[in-house]
Amino acid sequence: MLCGLSLAQAASNETVTVAMNADMRSTQPGVNRDGNTDGVMMHVVEGLVGYREDGSVGPMLAERYDISEDGLTYTFHLREGVRFHNGETMTAEYVVWSWDRWMDPETEWRCLADFDGTVGLEVTGVSAPDEHTVTMTLAEPSALLLATMARPDCGVVAVVHPDSVDEEGNWIEPIGTGPYKFGRWDHNRSIELNRFHDYVSRDEPMDGYVGGKQPTIETVRILIVPDPATVVAGLQSGDIDAAMLGSADSRSLRGVPGVELAVASNGQRNGLLIQTQDPLLSDPRIRRAMALAIDTEQAALGSSEGLGTPSNSNVPVASAWYGEMQAQGYEYDPEAARALLAEAGYNGEPIEIIANRRPVVPSYNVAIIAQAMLQEVGINAQVNTMEWATQLDRYSRGRYQMMSFTYSPRFDPALMFEQITGDKRQEPRKVWDNSQAIALIGELSRTEDDASRQALVDELHTMMIEDTPLLFFFPGVSVAAYREHVEGFTPWFGENPRMWAVRTIL
Repeated sequence: MLCGLSLAQAASNETVTVAMNADMRSTQPGVNRDGNTDGVMMHVVEGLVGYREDGSVGPMLAERYDISEDGLTYTFHLREGVRFHNGETMTAEYVVWSWDRWMDPETEWRCLADFDGTVGLEVTGVSAPDEHTVTMTLAEPSALLLATMARPDCGVVAVVHPDSVDEEGNWIEPIGTGPYKFGRWDHNRSIELNRFHDYVSRDEPMDGYVGGKQPTIETVRILIVPDPATVVAGLQSGDIDAAMLGSADSRSLRGVPGVELAVASNGQRNGLLIQTQDPLLSDPRIRRAMALAIDTEQAALGSSEGLGTPSNSNVPVASAWYGEMQAQGYEYDPEAARALLAEAGYNGEPIEIIANRRPVVPSYNVAIIAQAMLQEVGINAQVNTMEWATQLDRYSRGRYQMMSFTYSPRFDPALMFEQITGDKRQEPRKVWDNSQAIALIGELSRTEDDASRQALVDELHTMMIEDTPLLFFFPGVSVAAYREHVEGFTPWFGENPRMWAVRTIL
């Protein structure tokens, strides 16, 4: 039951109640975190840069940045007059202090290896020439520095005040520069964020996690409600003002008086992974036959209540890197699929598709729709439903034939392809083990020019379609559900809601 709330509460920009499907893990950005943690913390902390609506990178706490001709030095010119939640002014010394804390191995920052040269680029130094300037030097040029700094799972390399920790360096709570201050956390029940009245917005339109932020809601109350049916009931009754829902859960709210729905493609990608080291599926003819046997449009629309956008691309349709080449994919051709299976000598051997029934992803629906179409051409596909934790373990170890899977968003194309590509001997979770593709991703990571990067993205897309190490059917779908008195609760590429855009009307 949801009680103690009323529509009147939210009718004057005082309080808006938002449902979230699970509690956050901590208040420390980029450390003990998950997607829900990131979504909450993006209201409280900010970094030098962040992601725009289309997945490109823009300045946030930096007014602007310059890159040296050799690509080894980045100079960030800070915005002046920005304040922390404790009233102190944000300057370069706090940027350096924050960087040093994140890079301290004892912090256990998720993205340490992405910046110290272990698995990614190497930052060799961060300094503050004056109170409004920060310089960052690299061991080698990399096009991924800004994109990695902007990652929400890295906490956007948040600039926080030293009072966020105690005298021993233990984390207390975030004192950031965001439009909302951290208020109260009743574990597994609710989180409260309070409007930061001294917030200094950028003088430009809102754009993803950057741009202008003009908070009007005094208190954002986040209720932890794991059961989607309870969320739907709360939206219908008015006990909940807004929530992000799965496609299937939103169906019962269509046409409900007083409730509005908004839909957008996000940065997730949904499809079937194929274990190319499997004795049967190592044959590219069988993998290609599978691609030809599945109608992408039917798989996409049937798995998303008709809301998904059909696409075989690893680059989501809402990305700035999605173009004419990414729109090219597999043709639905069952007869050609049967011919390839005969040529490969396929004799009806069973092929297992692992899936899960989590309501937040279309894993099960994708699996059963694909199974029906694969069986239609003679492929003995069998769906095996598992708990998510078990499926994730099998994914991490590469122990599957096929798997219905949803990849979380990556904003830069090099990170999108790195997510699926690599040496299976070193990283069993990788799906596409192709040395040429790995080399192209490395080149993409080092290339700064947008046109040159797009050409590499196009080449990787073409190679992926030809190799068929996996089958994407559609990018993720974000459905925002909200009461009619709520404005600005809009879905976008980055999935998580942005409450600084929300206001209520009488």
